[in-house]
Amino acid sequence: MGLKTSIACALILSGLASPAGAAGIQLLDSDPALQGAIWYPCAREPKVVALGNLTVPGEFGLMGAKDCPVAGTRLPLVIFSHGRGAWFGAHHDTAEALADAGFIVAAINHPGDNANDSSRRDKMSVWASRPVDMIHLVDFMLHDWKDRAVIDPARVGLFGFSLGAYTGLVLVGGNADLRRMTIVCKEDDRTENCERARSGDVPPSPPHDPRIKVAVLADIASTWAFDRAALSGIQIPLQIWRSELGGYGVVAKFTALIASQLPGSPEVHVVPAGHYAFLTPCSAELAAAVPRICTDNPVDFDRTGFHREFNSSVARFFREHLVGESEAR
Repeated sequence: MGLKTSIACALILSGLASPAGAAGIQLLDSDPALQGAIWYPCAREPKVVALGNLTVPGEFGLMGAKDCPVAGTRLPLVIFSHGRGAWFGAHHDTAEALADAGFIVAAINHPGDNANDSSRRDKMSVWASRPVDMIHLVDFMLHDWKDRAVIDPARVGLFGFSLGAYTGLVLVGGNADLRRMTIVCKEDDRTENCERARSGDVPPSPPHDPRIKVAVLADIASTWAFDRAALSGIQIPLQIWRSELGGYGVVAKFTALIASQLPGSPEVHVVPAGHYAFLTPCSAELAAAVPRICTDNPVDFDRTGFHREFNSSVARFFREHLVGESEAR
């Protein structure tokens, strides 16, 4: 297996991103399948961004220099896939850090599985549609985004968390077999998904996207969908983060098993905390409004301090594999 580190080891990583807060931002709200935001390098000062129709419950404090001109050319692109029931801004501090470091970041709400639309959240179709959502996003960014000329189409990466990390595994070459859901179905479970898995009435394995050249995946959910053979086709650099304590449907021993079954030598980091440690640190207002996503395990875990090192490491990994030292600014 690849390099294993604890959070403490991240202290030795060099800080490649400039101080957060210089990211430009554009909101996407013209297409129900493309509701989200794009972060990018910008020379203006950030302000609080009003989300309008994209507002979610709780005050997330999204900041950016709205609609400012993109600074740079031939920039790498990183797409973000959020977790179950979350939203496009769930990891906005990481997106901002990458934009500050010279990346374009695009994130959207997964239709039917986000904070404002739970219509398909527990349907088997979500496991099949999520990768398609991301392919649609890459298509838009490379072919239809008004500033598409600044993107280098040969430099595309992916960041995924929880069910978004499952999404990423599929896109980079993992062959998800939804019949394997029977592994987590109890004998007396007669829910629609378990019955479909037992009968074999499941969607085919979702498509891959060879345009994605590198991925960072945090606390992979739905690990039951893969065995070692299903992961054997993954041939790109991976940085894997997993929590020691898991929670909210993510079981640490299973995320560890998946990490051990990945081909090549992925860079693996183990964090002494629970599942939500990877979400953007919460303001006092957000913690009061949505305590579930703001309460860490253990309760004294320093999410803010961890994210300084986490964001630096994620930026470093993407820079190494999408930019290269000779072109690092």
